[in-house]
Amino acid sequence: MTQTAAALSPDAQTQIVEALNQAVAETAVTTMLAQNFHWNVTGMAFGPLHELFQKIYEDHFVAQDDLAERVKALDGHAEGTLAGMISRSKVEEHDGHASDKEMIKTLMMAQETLAKTLAGCGELAADNGDTLTEDLCIERGQAHEKFAWFLRAHLR
Repeated sequence: MTQTAAALSPDAQTQIVEALNQAVAETAVTTMLAQNFHWNVTGMAFGPLHELFQKIYEDHFVAQDDLAERVKALDGHAEGTLAGMISRSKVEEHDGHASDKEMIKTLMMAQETLAKTLAGCGELAADNGDTLTEDLCIERGQAHEKFAWFLRAHLR
């Protein structure tokens, strides 16, 4: 049965908000990861990678807002501190000192982590009838899988 945000049980609401905040945190860390690599990439593939990394961080910046706004629509508190996001995230920061291939691999793994996190959040939302959160998670998960594919293609 489809539920609106207001009709979700308090327990379901808490669980979904927690899962969304996980996605917000990982998206924020991955946004900075992509921007860091955008600034620091060098080598023969500089042009296309510089452009791809920018496309990723611009996409993710908007996604952070969409996910956090869904947290607020569920009457939750959106994690808004960098320290909180970094400590929660399964994606780790990187200092940007890496070869282009290391950057690609690191960012590809971050995309895969995000896709998995969003799939889990979407499943939780579906189990509780929250189709709006489920749809958002599906959309974002597809975006991350596509970015992972683009990055993986550079490694072959």
